[in-house]
Amino acid sequence: MLIGSHVAVAGGLVKSGLGEAVEAGAEIIQLFAGNPRSWAQRAPDPAGDEAFRAACAELELPVVVHAAHLINLGSPSELVLTRSLAALDSTFQRAAAIGAEAVVVHAGSLVARGRRTAVLAGLHDLVAPIVDRAAPGVRLLIEPTSGAGEAIASTIDSSIQYMLALDDERIGLCLDTCHLHAAGEDMTDPAAIARAVDKITAALGPDRIGLIHVNDSRDPIGSHRDRHESIGLGTIGLAAPKALLSTPGLQGVPLLVETPTHARDVTLLKDLRTTFCIA
Repeated sequence: MLIGSHVAVAGGLVKSGLGEAVEAGAEIIQLFAGNPRSWAQRAPDPAGDEAFRAACAELELPVVVHAAHLINLGSPSELVLTRSLAALDSTFQRAAAIGAEAVVVHAGSLVARGRRTAVLAGLHDLVAPIVDRAAPGVRLLIEPTSGAGEAIASTIDSSIQYMLALDDERIGLCLDTCHLHAAGEDMTDPAAIARAVDKITAALGPDRIGLIHVNDSRDPIGSHRDRHESIGLGTIGLAAPKALLSTPGLQGVPLLVETPTHARDVTLLKDLRTTFCIA
């Protein structure tokens, strides 16, 4: 099970992103392709992208791109929806340019009540063309959110419903321990985590969980607040990472931290891996 972290790339993909990755001892990294809170696209830099791609290939370092937070595949606004689809398409293009193997995007929000059935019914037709255009080897991963507002997918059950609506075996899930905890799922009970994985596998088939964000939470279970904490220092504790490492259905799924202390938490997960990983 590869263990890695999100990295900042504001200072340059190679200088900043890879520098942070090496410092943290990451075996897989995640990055934003541009400003996560803006629709504006990053200026093209083919030479920089190729240098980063080559360096990651030499280091045998897998890369995941996280799409912008503004993307909302459930928005009632035609403008937001149009921009969201264009941004996701662009993110796939950038992922291919830098040699990334996956794009992570938040499941989105209904914004207003009473829209769930219609939004789920239209998901496949919205997303399938983008996946069709994606470069071979770049997988789309849907990340359920913390359940705030009118989240489309947050719990295990609503995430399964979302994936069934997408109806595309090429698309996987990116689970986040803080998000699931905030949505009301028990991340402190290894048996509950194992049951959740079994439930996903039974409903969607094997190998649909492509990545796990391992983050502790500042807030209690069911809070619907997405506030990450360093592993072991929040309200989840060490039970979740220990269970993730020892759950048979998750062997081979990379674990990636998005915490305030990347290097510390990568080291902690690696130490736990030596004891709890069954592979």
